[in-house]
Amino acid sequence: MRSLLQSPTIEISFDHRNDWLYAEWIGDQDFDSVQQGCLQMLDLMKAERCHKVLNDNRLVTSMWSDAAEWGGHVWFPAMKGAGLEYFAWVYSPNVFSRLSTDLTLQHTTQPVVLTFDNIDTAKAWLLQM
Repeated sequence: MRSLLQSPTIEISFDHRNDWLYAEWIGDQDFDSVQQGCLQMLDLMKAERCHKVLNDNRLVTSMWSDAAEWGGHVWFPAMKGAGLEYFAWVYSPNVFSRLSTDLTLQHTTQPVVLTFDNIDTAKAWLLQM
């Protein structure tokens, strides 16, 4: 994997072997960190011309539900418009982060987004797509 971005709240890489963007979110998140990370992910997805994202929230330690509506109504449609087809979202073990993920997905109709408790299962699903 080739590292594309490193910040205190997100690290984004491109997995050439599997042709997907890998985003690893880190620590406490809030509206600003989520929005900034998502917009960076959008730019990098366009630059790499990929259609799949492995979104890893296993290290997220907080609720970020204030960004859920923006994510569902603004960001996911922008990602779809940029070519995103499949988005595998690995849940955080933090219950409040999980609730934030679920709330975002209530506002999301496209692209295809599936949630997973296990990163290996998420990878296996993405590989089939």
